[in-house]
Amino acid sequence: MTDTHLVARIERVEAQLAIQQLPVRYAIAVDSRDLDTLVGLFTDDVNCGRWGTGRAALKTFYGSGQILRSFYRSIHQICGHAIDLVDEDHASGQVYCRAEHEDNGKWVVMAICYFDHYVRRDGAWYFERRDERHWYSTDWLERPGTPRFQNWPGKYESDKYQPRLPHTFPTWASFWEAGEAATIDTLTRSP
Repeated sequence: MTDTHLVARIERVEAQLAIQQLPVRYAIAVDSRDLDTLVGLFTDDVNCGRWGTGRAALKTFYGSGQILRSFYRSIHQICGHAIDLVDEDHASGQVYCRAEHEDNGKWVVMAICYFDHYVRRDGAWYFERRDERHWYSTDWLERPGTPRFQNWPGKYESDKYQPRLPHTFPTWASFWEAGEAATIDTLTRSP
């Protein structure tokens, strides 16, 4: 193995290790309500949609907006992380997360997959964007899907926040189309 190949391999390993820290640091920052650390995990020009662009807009989105003030305690447990390096400065990944939220006497659990895009700037890795998709949310005393898969009382009832998983996985539809429709009917009431 040449020195060039060894250096390239070490750089890939270092990139993966640095990127793996982002979701864990995100979870800790959200759960501790450390907004400065939270927004520092994103690029300085992060697009926050209607909230604007940049870390100040992101801080408003999380702190003053409806996100972190809509529940009291939270626990975001990172369950797994797959990373695809695109080139030396770009990567994408999927992060599995089980999140718990205390909200108005309820303890709401969510099964989440974040679809992330990462970028390296000035030698450091950042979130470029995160797309949260989830399978369900429900009070821990209830089953997901009863009566539906979005059971966060008083919150996230609009179509915008309805679960998008597993249906948005690119392979989901073709997998089930290859089987018998009757099989689906025996497995779920809410395909």
